[in-house]
Amino acid sequence: MPDISKARTGSPADSRTRQASARHYLMCPPVYFDVSYSINPWMDVTKPVDPALALAQWERLRDLYRDLGHQVSEMTAVDGLPDMLFTANGATVVDGRVLLANFRYEERMPESDAHRAWFRANGFRHIYQAAWTNEGEGDCLLAGDRLLCGTGFRTDRYSHGEVQELFGRPVIGLTLVDPRFYHLDTALAILDQDQIMYYPAAFSAGSREVLRRLYPDAILATDADAEVFGLNAVSDGQHVVLPQAATHLIGELRRRGYTPIGVDVSELNKAGGAVKCCTLELRAG
Repeated sequence: MPDISKARTGSPADSRTRQASARHYLMCPPVYFDVSYSINPWMDVTKPVDPALALAQWERLRDLYRDLGHQVSEMTAVDGLPDMLFTANGATVVDGRVLLANFRYEERMPESDAHRAWFRANGFRHIYQAAWTNEGEGDCLLAGDRLLCGTGFRTDRYSHGEVQELFGRPVIGLTLVDPRFYHLDTALAILDQDQIMYYPAAFSAGSREVLRRLYPDAILATDADAEVFGLNAVSDGQHVVLPQAATHLIGELRRRGYTPIGVDVSELNKAGGAVKCCTLELRAG
């Protein structure tokens, strides 16, 4: 477990004060985690998976969130759904409204029913099934009053209108062009209401220009950062939890006054996911 007391001290290189806010996250233990099929460039069915290590890395991430003062709810894993630990792909939740994912690949489609059952059992009243292909927070990230929504590989661009109508917030569509970064949350992370970090090469030329105009002071990831899933990160406004191998991003975050906390999720990387993929934020109304 990272030393939280040391992590909270931040860096003297930046005098800006960041403010953390308590969050509520939904996670699912990787009880049945495996790479038994391939639906992204990172998944190699010939490489063995260590289930015990995957579970240990996941538990450290869950416990870290709780140590930071966040609430973590857990779903029950379902046999036959090895990617169910990636709860961020299962839905988008804003103002208490839930838009369930409509997965592109057949292997993951049953996860929507499991998410629906969990939300119903836990008192969520406004639950909607996406009509268009839409992979939840994998491609739909809340940034202040706007939603940044990705398309290109997993989420249909027509889903962006559906997202805007349901949540009543402006949607900024962003096109992904590198199949390694098939979800928006592998190429971009929200740090606070008006700050992001992203990997420019993952986006089309037009989307890069949109991001440059909206976030001129954004942190830009290097090739090395992106390739270790450094942008698949979770921020509470002060603490940024991200893969520990993203050393350039960790330094930049410290310089900007954030408190980066590196974690080892290398076993989960084998399925093309990391910190954010395991973390669905539940935003109450």
